[in-house]
Amino acid sequence: MSGNNTGTGMLSVAALRAAVADGRIDTVLGVFTDLYGRPMGKRFDATFFLDTVLEGGSHACDYLLTVDIGMNPVEGYRFANWEKGYGDVHLIPDLDTLRVASWLDRTAHVQCDVGAREGHGLLDIAPRSILKRQVERAAAMGFTVHAASELEFFFYRDSYRDAAAKHYHGLQPAGWYIEDYHVLQATREEDFVGAARRHLAASGVPVETSKGEWGHGQHELNVRYAEVLAMADRHSVFKQCLKEVAEAQGHSLTFMAKPHEDQAGSSCHIHMSLRGPDGAAFPGNGRLGGVQCSPVFRGFLAGWMEHASEFMAFYAPNVNSYKRFQAASWAPTRLAWSVDNRTAGFRVVGSGDSLRIESRLAGADCNPYLAFAACLASGLDGVERGLEAPPPFEGDVYQATELPRVPRTLAKATSQFAKSDFIADVLGEPVREHYAQFFRAERDAYEKAVTDWERVRYFEQI
Repeated sequence: MSGNNTGTGMLSVAALRAAVADGRIDTVLGVFTDLYGRPMGKRFDATFFLDTVLEGGSHACDYLLTVDIGMNPVEGYRFANWEKGYGDVHLIPDLDTLRVASWLDRTAHVQCDVGAREGHGLLDIAPRSILKRQVERAAAMGFTVHAASELEFFFYRDSYRDAAAKHYHGLQPAGWYIEDYHVLQATREEDFVGAARRHLAASGVPVETSKGEWGHGQHELNVRYAEVLAMADRHSVFKQCLKEVAEAQGHSLTFMAKPHEDQAGSSCHIHMSLRGPDGAAFPGNGRLGGVQCSPVFRGFLAGWMEHASEFMAFYAPNVNSYKRFQAASWAPTRLAWSVDNRTAGFRVVGSGDSLRIESRLAGADCNPYLAFAACLASGLDGVERGLEAPPPFEGDVYQATELPRVPRTLAKATSQFAKSDFIADVLGEPVREHYAQFFRAERDAYEKAVTDWERVRYFEQI
């Protein structure tokens, strides 16, 4: 990549050299996401980065794409294991993502692609590689893809260390009643949220709005629509920035899908649209329900819906993810689409050039590269096959028991993912196998665990 970004907070290589020369930057943080979506990487001396890493890249241990959330190597992967000796993968800085990390001292930030070995191309199983393959597929069909992800989170006054010491019980939420759009309650969190907005804007992640959400101390902060790969990068930087700003302030937050059983979960609503050579590809002269749209729109919506259950593990990748799908909770339980209806899994909004599809399936715990890739792979299949979406659903989708239900558990979603011929075809069999193993390992870890719920329920009464 060229590294010619000129947006606020973005750095060209020349601008990085100047900032290093005058002491404004002395560190470059190079990151990629693991399967969970966590940033992994290294802090490079900025001069060393310019002299060596800029052209030659760097390396990291391949076990990072097979570990569990506690960083323990997991058996059962073909890609990397003890028998193969856990070698290296190649880290390739994408210089178009070079930006100031304004929340860190004298630090620049760059996303890295993961290569198998130097000179051998991208590693197919790496999350960013998976999305890039779908972007290339869209380009071959004549489309660019635009997207946005709306992330929600719960914010607490406890530090991360204190929260861990309390085993995440009895934490102090920043708000103490439902604060959805509530300005006074949100003002109580502005010391953190305002700082996060300013750091994001200064770090090449342009912000639209922030607002209180439906839980106690729950907030949503939205960034601007962008091409889909740039949006996934922004999503990744967003989560890293917010966690590290909270850490610096002595607070904590969580992107868990469902941290509290008696409150709403945290979503990642994904908006997506296509552009062709002549502009926006979704508007047109046809109609679907009350929507004036093109065949591309109808096919994309139909494909996205058709493959939703197969790809559910990419939208909801953790055991906890499935606790979010409860009736009357603002999270979908059934697969249907509607016009501007928040009970549906797919909500169509906008008109003309702003016409877009919002999927409400993903939780805030998703890996953005995987979730966006699932959306795109599914929608493009519908366009290629000329699928037609069903009529829109009108009314309360929660009550529509005749509609197909969202998978109820990670085990069910993993089974559908692992058996999907479509996923093997569109992502490649090695990718399907690798992620099926990842989801099975996560499910197996949970099934061995003894929970607080079990102790409360059974300790005395059984």
